[in-house]
Amino acid sequence: MEGETPVINKNKRHRKEKPWDTDDIDHVNAFAPEDNKGGTFTEESSFATLFPKYREKYLREVWTAITKALESHGISCTLDLIHGSMSVRTTRKTYDPYIVLKARDMVKLLARGVAVAQAAKILEDNVACDIIKIGNVVRNKERFVKRRQRIIGPDGSTLKAIELLTQCYVLVQGSTVSVMGPYKGLKEVRRIVLDCMKNIHPIYRIKELMIKRELAKDPQLATESWDRFLPKFRRQHLSTSEKTAKKNDKFYEKDEARKAAGLPSLSETSKEKPAKKVYTPFPPAQLPRKASLFYKIVLTVINLCAQVDMQLESGEYFLKTTDKEAKEARRRKDKQEEVTAEKRAKRAEVYVAPAESAAPSVEEKRKRKRTQGDVQESESVTKSKHKKT
Repeated sequence: MEGETPVINKNKRHRKEKPWDTDDIDHVNAFAPEDNKGGTFTEESSFATLFPKYREKYLREVWTAITKALESHGISCTLDLIHGSMSVRTTRKTYDPYIVLKARDMVKLLARGVAVAQAAKILEDNVACDIIKIGNVVRNKERFVKRRQRIIGPDGSTLKAIELLTQCYVLVQGSTVSVMGPYKGLKEVRRIVLDCMKNIHPIYRIKELMIKRELAKDPQLATESWDRFLPKFRRQHLSTSEKTAKKNDKFYEKDEARKAAGLPSLSETSKEKPAKKVYTPFPPAQLPRKASLFYKIVLTVINLCAQVDMQLESGEYFLKTTDKEAKEARRRKDKQEEVTAEKRAKRAEVYVAPAESAAPSVEEKRKRKRTQGDVQESESVTKSKHKKT
């Protein structure tokens, strides 16, 4: 309808167009004391920021250097160790209306782990900072740590390449990435970091920046589009709608190929009814029964009940816990002693001397001969009797 107003997202209702914020603008004109026509400020502006406990010792050591760097621009600073905060405010010597925002960025960077020598560079007119929050991009903790490590790379090689190509200082600390450098470089670093947390490897953006740097050297390509030279990132994980569209395209291509070959289409073949099963009045063969979970639970309960009944008969059920433990320890000790005795006897069998057979004496030989002679005589008598009969 013509009368309806367009729906605007409430989070973006205060955003306005920025025609000056283009890629070719990469500098800000310096502001000198003579540019301030209004004189001293009528009101004081101040900003404060908290810092973690582990930064307290370092800040106390370098606070003199921080004070000197801010005093040169007419900004006073205060370090509150009780509340753990740093504050900056304008004075009557302040001439730049924007320097208090620069001082605010400086104390923010100091609280996030940036060294004082590096953080003091933010007070320059051609240097800006950007603190990129990456903690809420990925929910899975392990995935977040792995993707954050990709920004740093092996031995910091990826981070060094980003710094060289964008002319920015990058510090990965916790759930934030602190960046310092020119405005154009800040945009590139923000895009690289957020794409990396969305599972796009930084190497694609680094290659793109390297190609752009080489193309910028050629004056003939200054007015042409560089899209044909830049690498195109192809996502490997497709959405559900993209998978469905890809599947339908394959289906239609195959269907057209079958029609061209004179074969029935896939839709016609899919409409054919499957072969009807032959009816049999007999039920299927019974499968071997498996023990269900309920059956196992019942057996476990029965075994426990049997153990309780045996303890009631022997009177062990009514013993105290200490008596039961002592009885169990005694039983275990007796069993250990039996096993130890068996092993000791088995080891002692090796040292038992075998039975030796002694040579027979003269008398034993004579007795053996006599007994053998008597046996032979008795056998001959019995044989002769049998012959007579």
